[in-house]
Amino acid sequence: MFDFTFFFNSILIGIGLAMDAFSVSLANGLNEPDMSGKKTLGVAGIFSVFQGIMPLIGWFCVHSIATLFSAFERFIPWIALGLLGYIGGKMLYEGIQEYKCKSGGGTECPVPQKLGVTALLVQGVATSIDALSVGFTISEYNAIQAVVCALLIALVTFGICFAGIILGRKFGTALSGKSAIFGGSILIFIGLEIFITSFFK
Repeated sequence: MFDFTFFFNSILIGIGLAMDAFSVSLANGLNEPDMSGKKTLGVAGIFSVFQGIMPLIGWFCVHSIATLFSAFERFIPWIALGLLGYIGGKMLYEGIQEYKCKSGGGTECPVPQKLGVTALLVQGVATSIDALSVGFTISEYNAIQAVVCALLIALVTFGICFAGIILGRKFGTALSGKSAIFGGSILIFIGLEIFITSFFK
């Protein structure tokens, strides 16, 4: 039931799914270079939970309401684009306003917004919603295999996202006032990437 191929494939799926979450984690680190270690673990944890749960939901849908799930699947890229576009656009706008203020020598520049729970949950959904489709990929697994696969995906995602935040924090400190602009641009790009590539699958 659990052989080398199973673990190898699960880890590869995890790496593939975590790429969008990695980019968003990088953006979060850029936007908040002073993020605490506790919050860094929490952010990476949220992404890993979403990435692990979505394939399980997809697997359940395939084994119960496959027809309805297939109809919903076409809306996934639109949802991801909308969510990441909104969060990224907001971050980009705030970054531009902060940069203009500092460039003009303003004394009361707006304080950039730190990543809140709501924004983090939106990011988690947006970057993991395409993982619902993995339910089709692992549809031949039994329930235990599906759960183990989801756990491996979550672990891989946690490690990758943690590294992304740390990397973003380092660059965010170096980029100073421009970090929110880069972060917002990355989120918008990822939303567009998910949307555009969905037409080639």
